[in-house]
Amino acid sequence: MKTGFNINNLVRENIKSLKPYSSARDEYKDATSDEMVFLDANENPFENGVNRYPDPQQHAVKELLSAIKNVSKENILLGNGSDEVLDLLFRAFCEPKEDNIITLPPTYGMYAVLANINNVENRTVLLTQDFQPKVDQILENVDANSKMLFLCSPNNPSGNSFSTKIIEELLQKFKGFVIIDEAYIDFSKEVSWLERLEEFPNLIVTQTLSKAYGLAGIRLGVCYASQEIIKILNNIKPPYNVNELTQQKAIERLQKVAEVQVEINKIKEQRTLLVQSLKEIDFITKIYPSDCNFVLVKVDDANQRYNQLIAKGIVIRNRTTQPLCENCLRLTVGTEEENNKLIKALEQLAVSN
Repeated sequence: MKTGFNINNLVRENIKSLKPYSSARDEYKDATSDEMVFLDANENPFENGVNRYPDPQQHAVKELLSAIKNVSKENILLGNGSDEVLDLLFRAFCEPKEDNIITLPPTYGMYAVLANINNVENRTVLLTQDFQPKVDQILENVDANSKMLFLCSPNNPSGNSFSTKIIEELLQKFKGFVIIDEAYIDFSKEVSWLERLEEFPNLIVTQTLSKAYGLAGIRLGVCYASQEIIKILNNIKPPYNVNELTQQKAIERLQKVAEVQVEINKIKEQRTLLVQSLKEIDFITKIYPSDCNFVLVKVDDANQRYNQLIAKGIVIRNRTTQPLCENCLRLTVGTEEENNKLIKALEQLAVSN
């Protein structure tokens, strides 16, 4: 258990004194009652399914997530994609031109983008050659204005999970918030850090419905943290940040967890088969271990192979410009048919070498 952590030392002064906006649906919460006449929110009164404002606290979605994840509703915040959740963290805790964050390339690029948007310094510490955090170097880069440390685990684009021991050490020694981005956790053999949320008051876990739940198009991100952190984020989030259609689609999908798990299992099976096939392609020089729904591979010439696959109608991600990823391609695990097309194309390219 981490001790001596005081969230008030990390919140921006203007956020501490902020009086949050109170929407019509915040003031009268039972907006689902058929017996009430709602003339409070200046809505169009003609019913079409979306003429009313959505639930600003997304109670029905949170109820389902709470049961699935075994986390209290008070520890959950929903956003317009994980990117909004991350942006709210910057707005709440990072003073522009003064504070800094720590990121560990190669990693998800939006951390750096959001730092730039919010005028917050981004201090980078490269991962090791096997894509693990360098604890000593991270802590050497920390000062009194280091507010957040971003750990993407399982990591994008490398695909691996970070060592539990390393993350534990960082949670204990880093005096700011440790944000663990678990966008790909459903494809991993590792246990989610949600199980240890109460153990570390500076732990923030973000997840998404874009990957395993197949809802990238609705943009729904999830933040799990202490009630104190969630309360602060609720104070600054836009009043209706998650629209009604997104909430409806999320509820529909979250009620079908068994179906989602079947899809996850199929993706993991296809990942195994894909890796086996990739081993037979002679211009692939390394296949990195993956806990995600993608596989990172090193090839002889990433730019050439990327263009060759495009010519064959297959779009992958060229990651050769990323740190530690020279000549690396990221291959998303598709359906069995899509993966077979990819392998066939790679085999044809190998023969034509």
